[in-house]
Amino acid sequence: MNRTIYIIVLLTSFTFTSIGQDVNATKLDSFLNSIASKDLALGSLTISKNGVIKYQKAIGYSFIDNDKKVANDINTKYRIGSTTKMFTAVMIFQLIEEGKIKLDQKLKTYFPDIPNASKITIQNMLNHRSGLHDYTKNTDFPEWMDKPKTHNELLKIIKDKGSDFEPNAKADYSNSNYLLLGYIIEKTCKMPYADALKKRITSKLNLKNTYYGKSINIKNNESSSYKFSNNNWNKVKKTDLSIHGGAGAVVSTSTDMIKFIDALFSNKIISKISLAKMETMVDDYGMGMFQNKYGDKPSFGHNGRIEEFYSALWYFPNEKLSIAYCTNGIAFPRTDIIEGILKICSNEPFLIPFTTGQNLKSEELDKYLGKYSSDQIVINCTKDGAKLSLETKGKVFDLEKISSNYFMNKESGYFFEFFPDKTELQIKETDNIYYLKRTN
Repeated sequence: MNRTIYIIVLLTSFTFTSIGQDVNATKLDSFLNSIASKDLALGSLTISKNGVIKYQKAIGYSFIDNDKKVANDINTKYRIGSTTKMFTAVMIFQLIEEGKIKLDQKLKTYFPDIPNASKITIQNMLNHRSGLHDYTKNTDFPEWMDKPKTHNELLKIIKDKGSDFEPNAKADYSNSNYLLLGYIIEKTCKMPYADALKKRITSKLNLKNTYYGKSINIKNNESSSYKFSNNNWNKVKKTDLSIHGGAGAVVSTSTDMIKFIDALFSNKIISKISLAKMETMVDDYGMGMFQNKYGDKPSFGHNGRIEEFYSALWYFPNEKLSIAYCTNGIAFPRTDIIEGILKICSNEPFLIPFTTGQNLKSEELDKYLGKYSSDQIVINCTKDGAKLSLETKGKVFDLEKISSNYFMNKESGYFFEFFPDKTELQIKETDNIYYLKRTN
């Protein structure tokens, strides 16, 4: 649920060319099947063009327990983390359109005991300019993330942590903003967030697989979350969703998410004026969404992470293209998955991983050899015949080729992309990228 989820995607850039009426389903299948065949990803992808679903596919498993496995399918449900914030923002704008709240309304109307409540506005919370400390940071959150908490308990945490800066002084991502906005929806609608979500969005759009999450129920085709380590998918600690509310408690499918964002950008759930306000960026923050850019083509949406669930929901208005990817476990870096999907959708050259020239000759490895370093990491790249290895802090990683200049050590979950012309190396794991420069 932190900002890293979308910052990393913002760092991915490439030339984005014209997109046809249909997507290349065959190549998308080949790409997803290639990483699934190596047991490197679990999840679901849905793509629409002009409001019509053009592609759906699920890979991997929703449940893993030794030899017992349940395959993901297109109706598998995932916790979508901070992508929930888009749903929360839409409901806030619905209430604004109904005259029940105002953008400049102060937080003190609802929660006068919160620090700076007399200064913080609804708008400040929508675009993360309230200054309120994030209740998931520096609060021993990992210790109580799996335990239920009441509204009053969470309000006390926010109150006690205070403000990090004065309202509207700058923008800084804070889950506290959207937790409070969810509570404001409940107070204004006089019903729980779950009921407001159903009444205002999911029932209107017939989103049968989108709802406020509770304890994971595999019998209801809800996926569990896994972290890849030591060559296995290992189940991780489950979050009690009562602590996230409007900041991150929604469960959905990639298909329902596509229906939601297509409806949003066709003004079926809020007005064109409200949508324009959501899209307006101030210090790179919109209201419930962010702007991404590939080449010269903008997109709007939100990413999310909770446990090892990740979600990405993006809409390209000029192309009327929507992409939703949900996963309950990542080994192959999500940035590379999203980039591959978009390259295929844009009909750009894209080499399917693990398909060409896996057996390298010793001399082909010479361009990678040397010492690479950053402020925190120093790596030595060596070879033994036709085998490439990296060594750091006494640990040795033997590398398997993925594609041109791209390697992995599956056991550790690390991926290594070399840029010989720039004498650079990127080390990737899930949503993190570390940048190193060759020094000799």
